[in-house]
Amino acid sequence: MNIDWAALGSVFGVSLVATVVLVGLFTLGIVGLSKQQPAAGSTTGGTATGGGASVALARVGAYICFALCVAAITYGIYLIVD
Repeated sequence: MNIDWAALGSVFGVSLVATVVLVGLFTLGIVGLSKQQPAAGSTTGGTATGGGASVALARVGAYICFALCVAAITYGIYLIVD
């Protein structure tokens, strides 16, 4: 039996990088969704203006991260099935 160690190493490297990237994207999505707008009577959490835009931007970024995760997973399934 002859093992192609270079091919095995490249598969290992690509899967390691893909795993780290997907986990990072999913983590950024979770962090983006966990950002909440401060309560109306709260004095902590920044200024009174611009808080809503920051929350909206974080939510859009989170949705983009989740969409990239779904796209990468769909592409991986496509490569396996095809």
